[in-house]
Amino acid sequence: MHIEHLLRDESLGLRLLWADEPHLRQEISGVTVTDLEDPARFVRTAEVVLTGLVWWTARSGRTKADRFVSALRTAGAAVLLAGEETHGAVPDDLVDACRRHGLPIAAVPAHIMFRAITDTVYLQQWGELSRHHALPENVRVTLSRLLAQDADPAAIVDAAFAHLDGPVAYVLTATGRTVAATAAAADLPTRDAAALITTGTAPPRRNSRNSSGVGLGPGLGRASVTLPVQADTDAVSPYERWYLHVPDPDGAPPRMLHEIAEVLGRCQEIRARSRADEDRAVRELGALLTAPDTDEAVLEAALRVCGLPEEGPYRVVVAEVGSGREDSAQGALTEAAAHVQDTAAAVGRLPDGTAFAVVAGADAVGETLADAWPLLAACDPSDPLHAGIASPAAAPRNLNGALPEARYALTSSRATTPRASRLTDAASLTGLETLLTGVPAEVRAAFGRTVLGPLLDETNASSAALLQTLETFLACDGSWARTAEALHLHVNTVHYRVQRIEHFTGRDLSRLYDRADLWAALLSRESPATNGRRARSSTSRAR
Repeated sequence: MHIEHLLRDESLGLRLLWADEPHLRQEISGVTVTDLEDPARFVRTAEVVLTGLVWWTARSGRTKADRFVSALRTAGAAVLLAGEETHGAVPDDLVDACRRHGLPIAAVPAHIMFRAITDTVYLQQWGELSRHHALPENVRVTLSRLLAQDADPAAIVDAAFAHLDGPVAYVLTATGRTVAATAAAADLPTRDAAALITTGTAPPRRNSRNSSGVGLGPGLGRASVTLPVQADTDAVSPYERWYLHVPDPDGAPPRMLHEIAEVLGRCQEIRARSRADEDRAVRELGALLTAPDTDEAVLEAALRVCGLPEEGPYRVVVAEVGSGREDSAQGALTEAAAHVQDTAAAVGRLPDGTAFAVVAGADAVGETLADAWPLLAACDPSDPLHAGIASPAAAPRNLNGALPEARYALTSSRATTPRASRLTDAASLTGLETLLTGVPAEVRAAFGRTVLGPLLDETNASSAALLQTLETFLACDGSWARTAEALHLHVNTVHYRVQRIEHFTGRDLSRLYDRADLWAALLSRESPATNGRRARSSTSRAR
């Protein structure tokens, strides 16, 4: 289908505002509806872009129009269809911007629904498909209409397999979470599903690959088909990718499964793009959480807009990936929150770009996230995924305090296992060693240098002996005899060395507070990742 075909459809009433003749013969790949000021990341090459112009304002119209159209050209959009309902007409600023950037533009009359245009495009595309496609034509038409209506994956799966004799099929995420399944499908344990996807195997049989390139792997004790769903959008992170899993390889022809997987890919793309509106509301919530003295009524309203209850408890989580990709961290939290059943969650990014989530509930949230973290880590083992979770916030007014607590736990997670994924619960930081892992490395190092002073002087031969004596003395709980025995020294030598330590540090080792300062300084000298005892916290999960 070409642009000119769409413009000739009299039922749509589209009015061309500007285009070069060659542009009209460009083939259309699909449709995207957006009102983002910068929609580039959600637009695919050769797509029709529909906008209601909600983003445009007369005050800064030229600048906004230029930025919007430039983003579409960068993404390779085929044509811009601008609705007339919001402003009564398509602004001249937008037409001029399209002319400058060489992007065709047409006006959509106020009485024409955008869905009529998407229906026209997708129905035409299905109609142009070869008659040799495995899916019956009536099924393809139904699936096209469902896509145009933004149907959920459960409806897509039901419609795609309805013409078959009660097949069992699942749509799974990379972490093994079931997104949708046919009516005949039994519950598939998350870890079993994740094993099928990440390794392609599950005892007792190993997977193979058939002539169609579809992975054959054991599913519930027999051969099965697991097919990746290709979603052509950067908004789908490695942690959220879908897979079509059919336990019985004879349940449907491989070609039909490929076609169904393609439809599911379109479904996921549409859902990822529609998430932009939700992201805006969550960003506003994140801004409130970082602002001082946020009015509780305003915060409650923001929670309500995000679909969260106005009463606690809540858990706040922040996350980051080693590569620094903010989208990936947000995708990981989105998938992690989806594992927590029967509760609401809002996932987005804070003003500084850090991915965060607010999850309603308290009792099972931390445990569920901890169980899901190794599954998330397996999705991209080369990119460590770190996160921190705050202790339960009883009410909205406690959320502002929960956020820095979660950030502190994130710092601890990153410092403890920098090259391995880890989720750290702030409630697990119950000792001085674990508490210090949340202090930035630069602050720890500065504290250690300030407190220990000359004892860290590597050019002084006696400094090493004094440092060893201090470590041993504190480890022996201040026992002179046990310290002397451990160091194979006379007790008087230990007394002498301790006096020298007190002289250089200005601390009195008979006082508990001074001992605590020196012990904290010793712990601060190196990264927690180099200390095996500290890295193995029984209350934090690492992968």
